[in-house]
Amino acid sequence: MQDRRRALPPGLARWRVLGPLLLAAAVLASCAAAPPADPELQSIAPGALPLADITLSIPGLGPCTDNPDRRLSLNSREPVNVLVHGCFGSSGRFRGLAQVLAFHGQQTACFTYNDRDSLMRSSGQLVAALDQLGRAMESRQLTVIGHSQGALIARSALVSDRPDPMRELGLQLRLVTVSGPFAGIAAAEQCGNPVTRALTLGLIGPMCRLITGDKWSEITAHSAFIQQPGRLAAQVRGYLKVMTDERGTCRRYEGERCTESDEIFSLDEQRHPVIDDDPLAEVLEVGAGHVEIVGDERVAPVKLIALLQRHGVLNPTAPQRQAALSQLLARVYGAQP
Repeated sequence: MQDRRRALPPGLARWRVLGPLLLAAAVLASCAAAPPADPELQSIAPGALPLADITLSIPGLGPCTDNPDRRLSLNSREPVNVLVHGCFGSSGRFRGLAQVLAFHGQQTACFTYNDRDSLMRSSGQLVAALDQLGRAMESRQLTVIGHSQGALIARSALVSDRPDPMRELGLQLRLVTVSGPFAGIAAAEQCGNPVTRALTLGLIGPMCRLITGDKWSEITAHSAFIQQPGRLAAQVRGYLKVMTDERGTCRRYEGERCTESDEIFSLDEQRHPVIDDDPLAEVLEVGAGHVEIVGDERVAPVKLIALLQRHGVLNPTAPQRQAALSQLLARVYGAQP
C-alpha cells in the first residue's frame, strides 16, 4: 500500500513543519516571563552583609535590583556570588535570592545581558566582567550561579577552550547551574534540522532568528555550542549542577485549575554526558518547577535554599534566626514559604 505521507504536496509538507515551529515559539517565549516594574526592586536590605570598602563600575555587572545605578558596593575581602538570569529575566529577577544571601552575610552581583544575543557573545561579556571583578577584589573567591539560559552562559564563560578565556589565573571559582538545557532546547529542534531547512526553502533560519535572536543556531542539539561544551578552566574548583524534574508542575492557578505550566525543560534536555561525567561535577535532581526553583512573586525558593545550604554554597541559618528567615521569605516573595 502506498504511504500517503510521502504524497503530500510540498506546500502542505512545509506547513506540517512550520506548525510545530510556531508552537516552539510559544514554548521558548514562556521560559520566564519578565516581571513587572516595581519600585521596591530598586534596593536590597543589607541583612548581615559586611561593610563595603570599594565601589565598582563593571560593564554587565551590578546590584541584583532593577535600579538604573549599576555601581557595585562590595567588601573586597569577602567572596562574591555572581548570579546570571535566564531569558526574559533581569537583575531584579534575582533580588529575592540576593536578599536571602545578604541575610546570611553573603554578597552578590548580578550579570545582565541581552538575552537575544549569541550565547558565546554573552558568555564572553561575562568572562570580561569576572576578570575585572577579580582584579578589584582581595578575596579571590567567586561563585557563579546561572539559571536556565543563564546556566548555559555561566558554564560557557568558565571553560578553558574558548576564544577568550578568563585571564585571572589566581581566582578560585565555583560554578552552580540550575535548570540549564545543556542538551539543547527540544522546542527549537527544527531550527537545526537540515530536512526542515530544505522543506522551508531556507526560511527556517530567519524565522528562528526572529523568534529567539542571534542565539538561534546555538540552542539546538545539532549546534557546536551544545555538542562541544568544552572543559572547565583550572580556576574552577567545584561544580554543582542542579537539574529540575518539572513534570506536572504549575506556575499559576485559577482556583484548582492550572492556567500556566511550570514545565519548561525536561530532564533529557538538561542532561549532557560530557558535562555530567566531569570529575568536578556533582549532579543533583530535584522535583521543582522551572520558575519555582528560583522563586517568583508567588513562591519562595525553599528547595533551592535547602540544597545550596546542604552543599556549602549558602551559609547555614542559625536556629535562632529561622523565624526571621521565614518572615523575610514571606515579605520578599509575597507568599508563605
